[in-house]
Amino acid sequence: MMKLLFRLIVLAAFGWSGFWLFGYMALSSALPDWFEDRRAEGWVAEYDDLSVSGLPSRLDSTFENLTLADPQTGVAWDAPFFNMHALTYRPHHVIAVWPDSQTLAIPGEKLTVTTGDMRASLVLDPGTDLTLNRTNVAIESLGISSSADWQMAASAVNLAMHRDESDATTYRLAFKADSLTPPAGFALPDGIDLPRNFSSFRADLTASFDRPWDRTAIEQSRPQPTTLDLTLAEIIWGDLQLHAAGQVTIDNSGFPTGEVTIRAVNWRDILNVARHSGQIPASVIDTVEQALGFIAQLSGNANELDIPLTFANGATKLGPLPIGPAPRIFLR
Repeated sequence: MMKLLFRLIVLAAFGWSGFWLFGYMALSSALPDWFEDRRAEGWVAEYDDLSVSGLPSRLDSTFENLTLADPQTGVAWDAPFFNMHALTYRPHHVIAVWPDSQTLAIPGEKLTVTTGDMRASLVLDPGTDLTLNRTNVAIESLGISSSADWQMAASAVNLAMHRDESDATTYRLAFKADSLTPPAGFALPDGIDLPRNFSSFRADLTASFDRPWDRTAIEQSRPQPTTLDLTLAEIIWGDLQLHAAGQVTIDNSGFPTGEVTIRAVNWRDILNVARHSGQIPASVIDTVEQALGFIAQLSGNANELDIPLTFANGATKLGPLPIGPAPRIFLR
């Protein structure tokens, strides 16, 4: 009996090791092939070393000195390492871990990103398309510094993106940042009495896209949003409050049509901070201030406003007043 039990244990160990070896060989081949395919398309896709380990229960992949650059979008990413972890029996549930310092380049700007910890849980549908089912991203001690001379920071950032069970192109998104210091918070001018950090910065929305999020989102182009249903967006900064909710559809050119209701508390002070930040042209702020001042007179409330922000035909209206072109919503 003991001999039989021992043989069964040995056979099970060999079987499990073979299962792990199959996953090891698949990853060891698929990952270099993916980089080779990107280089064939004109990307910069390089790394100094790739290792796969974790016998017997895990498949852990580690890249050293990784560089990816897409010539079509002008987006490039550099990292000293990047880790992916999966259980042998659940290869489509991946834990990704980023380094504490990395760089992201976009057209006209380079961002240096530092974190105390940054990782994500990704659950993918089985199959070669690797369609995203859900992901949760958690970041601690985030700092971003831009070559365009701005910076921001947060003690923690959490992002969740879960696919709708009845529609493969629709996702529920929730975002929250703790103790977020915006670019304007690093250079508050004299006379503006505000803390450096937002006491609340969060958003909850449902977004539909023109196709599911899968491997082509990296290899080809990003899925583009077609509808946005904003349940709530909220920013609270000292006595300043900004809340938004509404729905828009987005055409093939990225221009929205629809309405978002804005509630602003101490709105003149909000505009004053925006003016001193230098991030928004003074002409735009002047136009918005005049429009809001007119609407405040009609409402009879000088400090609080509830007003629709309407997008149609490529233009934006604040209440009844046109304030400029509609923003283009496009994922690069």
